[in-house]
Amino acid sequence: MAYLWLSLAFMVPAVLAAVLLRREIHWGAVGLTTLVLLSLTAVFDNVIIGLDIVRYGHEQLMGLYLGLAPLEDFSYSLAAVLGLPALWHLMRRRKLARAADRPVPSVQPRAGRGRR
Repeated sequence: MAYLWLSLAFMVPAVLAAVLLRREIHWGAVGLTTLVLLSLTAVFDNVIIGLDIVRYGHEQLMGLYLGLAPLEDFSYSLAAVLGLPALWHLMRRRKLARAADRPVPSVQPRAGRGRR
């Protein structure tokens, strides 16, 4: 169960951020990215576990698997798909807010370059 708690530490903030920014996130892109990333996770997790590159303590897992891959492994991909667009929009908001606080430089003609 330790991997479940670790997964929740990533999933809860990602889901909360996605819910708060639900109007700004392009959900079609998130859906397509989720499909691709979860498919790749399924393939490559099974490969690395099958080749014995990674081992899990089975007593720390929920016991649900997709092939050889524990279900907890998929939560990291899902957290990234939800969390990164939310983080992008939050950072963009901060940048726009900072830009709005800056004074706008005035444009003055250079000396010696008048109209002809």
